[in-house]
Amino acid sequence: MRTEPEPLRRLLRALCCYGVFSETEDGTFAHTEMSRLLREDDPNSLRYISLWCTEPWTWEVWPRLDDAVRSGSSVFPEAFGKGFFDYLHQDAGESAQVFNRAMTTSSVQSARDVAELLDLTGVSSVADIGGGQGHVLASLLEKHSSARGILLDLPGVVARADGRLREGGALADRVRIVPGDCREGVPFEVDLYIIKNILEWDDESTRRTLRNVMAAARPGSRVVVIENLVDDTPSMRFTTAMDLLLLLNVGGAKHTRESLETRIADAGLKIAEVRPVNPYLHAFECVVPG
Repeated sequence: MRTEPEPLRRLLRALCCYGVFSETEDGTFAHTEMSRLLREDDPNSLRYISLWCTEPWTWEVWPRLDDAVRSGSSVFPEAFGKGFFDYLHQDAGESAQVFNRAMTTSSVQSARDVAELLDLTGVSSVADIGGGQGHVLASLLEKHSSARGILLDLPGVVARADGRLREGGALADRVRIVPGDCREGVPFEVDLYIIKNILEWDDESTRRTLRNVMAAARPGSRVVVIENLVDDTPSMRFTTAMDLLLLLNVGGAKHTRESLETRIADAGLKIAEVRPVNPYLHAFECVVPG
């Protein structure tokens, strides 16, 4: 894309003040740790997350932050006449593609970390609840060849499941893909349930999801809840910004450790331990009591 050299230099100079680039003695500009995260080829890339957070609809909701803070609810329907996801998929196709790419990239990155963290010794069956396209499940099954898996998510989501899980894929014979809504029911019993980044939309959704897992699970089953926290962690700037975006868009919230522990305990689960997955995520290892 062509651009005028002098205005480009002024832009890069301004970005240097925020650590996005650095200016060298000869007047050229170089990457920094921050700018590398905006590259698509960086293993920890935040490129599509950044693009999603600067999509056109964003500029319509941020000026309404005071209304969201006063009311404690989403301002998206007032701004666009419908809910966030309805608008995204019905009226903003390009934004939907950016959003889906951001979610996929984030899921692929964290799937590797989750697979490294979780010990599946003695686990013969694992289910990813609201697991999106199944990247976490696929990574776990690749590492643990004796385990079988179930992916549960909305029909339109699992229709785009990771190719490794679909018919003809390398893991297809060890996977069952179940279209459904975890807020309405969890129709299977497994040794290990994984619930990742879906307990932040609203309290009622959280209660219903955990209640449905508890109704399906047998005593002694493991439940691993994986979420971003807004406590004092290395990702505070990122997570608190996402927390406000959740408020604006859907009326949701990122959890503190205490708030998530409270909701897990209220569901009847017993927390065994809490461990960091990476700088952005924590895993709450839970057991269904006997």
